Amino acid sequence: MDFETICEKSKAFSSKPPPEVYLEFYGLYKQVHSGDVNIEKPADAEGAAKYNAWLSRKGMSTDDAKAAYIALYNKYAPIYT
Repeated sequence: MDFETICEKSKAFSSKPPPEVYLEFYGLYKQVHSGDVNIEKPADAEGAAKYNAWLSRKGMSTDDAKAAYIALYNKYAPIYT
């Protein structure tokens, strides 16, 4: 499956992954679609966690981020679908 298909499938997990798993997906997704972090760090805890997840992928190429997202999906799909 391609990246966009995997994204749709990950949004349709039958049970919600814990925050640390969600943040892994989020950071990779943002890196694919926006490149390196380009915003100020939010002051609220949830926004800061998302920012840090994205920042942790700094310098990762789009192709590498897509491959990592797909691998992450394949790791967690048996648990959350």
